[in-house]
Amino acid sequence: MTTDSHRTWAADPPRWAVWAAYAVPLCVLPSAIWRLTLLVTDDAVTSWYMIFLSVLSMGLALSTLGLVHRWGQRLPHWVPLLGGRPVSARPVVIVALIGGSVLVAICVYLLLNSRFHFVERGWVGIGRDDPAHPAPTWEVLRYYAPMVAWGPLVIAVAADYGRRVVRPRPLA
Repeated sequence: MTTDSHRTWAADPPRWAVWAAYAVPLCVLPSAIWRLTLLVTDDAVTSWYMIFLSVLSMGLALSTLGLVHRWGQRLPHWVPLLGGRPVSARPVVIVALIGGSVLVAICVYLLLNSRFHFVERGWVGIGRDDPAHPAPTWEVLRYYAPMVAWGPLVIAVAADYGRRVVRPRPLA
């Protein structure tokens, strides 16, 4: 543990947690790139959505790295107004665990729905509302298959971060 004038840093993360944190953006990258390649072939109505979804998913995936780096415990000095302040660990762990659990739930739902067809067709909400959309083939699913690991990886890294950083509350 290294000390700072204001705070004691958490123990360094284990090697598996660092590898898992770096695996998260790599799991999301194929689908983000695939969506961006659709911009040259798709209509302009959904292009903003493809860009937004790719940037959002990569931003969330990259934020997992904060669970294994010092900037996940103290905001960098270059961040306006908040730079240099310590990051409260409990909310970070809670948000990461909820996010990872939601990702796992979405994947389980999609896998079960593709097998048992609970919902045949849902609301599209973006672009043209065609009467029917064909089921995605392996040509599309191969870009999304790595994302199945996203949720479990985030949960594992968040649990390790919580173990290393969150201090037990004193019993009142």
